[in-house]
Amino acid sequence: MTNNKQAYLQNLMTQDGIISALAIDQRGALKKMIQRHKSQPATDIEIETFKTIVSEELTPFASSILLDPEYGLKASKHRADTAGLLLAYEKTGYDATVPGRLPDILDLWSVKRLKEQHADACKFLLYYDVDEDVQINARKKAFVERLGAECEAESLPFFLELVSYDAQDNDTSTKAYALKKPHKVNEMMKEFSQPQYRVDVLKVEVPVNMNYVEGYATGDVAYTKEEAMTHFKAQSDATHLPYIFLSAGVSSELFVETLKFAKEAESNFNGVLCGRATWANGVEIFVKEGEDEARKWMQTVGKANIQALNDILKVTANPIS
Repeated sequence: MTNNKQAYLQNLMTQDGIISALAIDQRGALKKMIQRHKSQPATDIEIETFKTIVSEELTPFASSILLDPEYGLKASKHRADTAGLLLAYEKTGYDATVPGRLPDILDLWSVKRLKEQHADACKFLLYYDVDEDVQINARKKAFVERLGAECEAESLPFFLELVSYDAQDNDTSTKAYALKKPHKVNEMMKEFSQPQYRVDVLKVEVPVNMNYVEGYATGDVAYTKEEAMTHFKAQSDATHLPYIFLSAGVSSELFVETLKFAKEAESNFNGVLCGRATWANGVEIFVKEGEDEARKWMQTVGKANIQALNDILKVTANPIS
């Protein structure tokens, strides 16, 4: 990593070198969350306002925040002075009419333009199935190489978010997928840790579905505790890059337990970039009771959620050297 990149990366970490970042770059997903509690479609103003509330109320307790340039620029200007800024570069969602969940960047943006909005890093989300058609994955590899080169040219850190899936089965909540997940997550980490991609930090899923881990499962078990720990350790061994965990929409309580489990498994993760586990339950309050009540929720429950993560990170995460 260049000295310039290192300086930007420092803005995203705590003084102890841990990334304790808040994520609210959701666009389509946030629209759906808002619409769930009202009869009319979510408006742009509602989305911008909710992001601003989250930024204003919760960034005093986060090392940085991830936002999108479509709805999040106002929120970026209302973050705490101590919080760094990551900006998302991908279009939300993917075209489901063609195979491959192919990636695409925002039409009116470039890494240079993200940097001009005072971003400390560029984040890109890539859906990837290591077992998919070779030609589809070749396109994705070339795409990431271009992104890495663009970030390198601007000396801006490149955060690559990897989300696994199965091209043959869209349901990732099943036991069948849980059994495949360690292979898919860990192999794609190996791939995109290679130097040609110029990735600086990986944002990744945990390598198991904790709802199927012995001792955490309420139904079927896909892995014993020992097997799950082996998958976490294999994930850690799969990369030399710093990596942070995404929350994948699980509850704050389960995410905290997951981080404890990762530590016990000798996972060398470097922090989190956590979204819905922190603020998701505040959406209903915002829609039904208004901005003031949403702020009160963030100041109490939301703050408690993020502080619980900060507390557990102090004893589980490894500093970025």
